[in-house]
Amino acid sequence: MNTLDEMIQHFMQDIYYAERQIMKALPKMAKAAQSPELKQAFLTHREETQGQIERLQQAFEAMGQRAKGVTCEAINGLIEECEELLAEAKEPGPVRDSGLVACAQAVEHYEIARYGTLVAWTKAKGFTEASTLLQQTLDEEKKTDMLLSKLGNSDLNKQAAKAA
Repeated sequence: MNTLDEMIQHFMQDIYYAERQIMKALPKMAKAAQSPELKQAFLTHREETQGQIERLQQAFEAMGQRAKGVTCEAINGLIEECEELLAEAKEPGPVRDSGLVACAQAVEHYEIARYGTLVAWTKAKGFTEASTLLQQTLDEEKKTDMLLSKLGNSDLNKQAAKAA
């Protein structure tokens, strides 16, 4: 990768792969969550993620490229970490739910970092349509992160602390 265009393409392929893996992981996370609010947050974000994938496809097209992914080891690792949590925290309840929030926020923070970079780079290159599409997704990811923080910091973490 010797040009910004090549970096943009690679990072978009990376996040495209990541979003598709997240689509597969969210139903499992929703099923594992005991908190109705957390369960609903995961299901809602799955719907948003479908829209984000479609938006990424539009951004690729706006830049004259075909949407395709490249393996993202970072997202694979974050999803694997969540699967390990679920394997080790077998009992449903606030402790496992707090762990699910932490795992989900790690994923959100990765996405925020990637989309933030892509927005900056596509703006710098004058890819206005792609930049606008990516900014919409960045805004959604930040909103999801704030919702997860709110859920964790409500009664969930307090209940987990009492259960420990």
